[in-house]
Amino acid sequence: MRLIDENGEQLGVKQTDEAREYAYARGLDLVEVAAQADPPVARVMDYGKYRYEQEQKAKAARKNQTQIHVKEIKLRPKIGQHDYETKKGHVLRFLNQRAKVKVTIMFRGREREHPDRGRDLLARLADEVRELGSIESQPLLEGRNMTMVLAPTKNAGLKRDAEAEDKLRSEEEVQGDRERQAAAPAREPEPQPRAQAREAKARVQ
Repeated sequence: MRLIDENGEQLGVKQTDEAREYAYARGLDLVEVAAQADPPVARVMDYGKYRYEQEQKAKAARKNQTQIHVKEIKLRPKIGQHDYETKKGHVLRFLNQRAKVKVTIMFRGREREHPDRGRDLLARLADEVRELGSIESQPLLEGRNMTMVLAPTKNAGLKRDAEAEDKLRSEEEVQGDRERQAAAPAREPEPQPRAQAREAKARVQ
């Protein structure tokens, strides 16, 4: 096999036993890194440390990935105004969480004969939340349901982030005040006025 040492230097082609002895003499492992090569390539390394570094890289990559969440809100074509406002509030909250929102209109019975009512309702909702959400998927009728997907705009979540920053800044200021108070030297008691001192002395006598 072709052997590479712990510093990345090629040591040439070695017998397996010879390569293993070279690695073990240094308290390291012999790891095959290219089994399909001719001859196969093996590297001397600390395999435990190598696995740990790979896991840390994978964890960092997962952390940096943007996870897209999809929330769903269901409406009826004849929804009341109060219920509509409540549902719209949920949509705004989800968009501010930077989640996509799948809005579904559920038709029952004869309601299926008037899909335009559902389409109008979706258009109204999209218009009222346009600052935070834009239409990613236009209204589509599938069986008894009509769906539309809203995606968060660049403005979504900005207010929430600003409020969180203000809260953090306020907490830091309070903490700073406490630290300054703890660091301040204790004040010595003010001297007692002479008149009060004489009165106290007279009472003692």
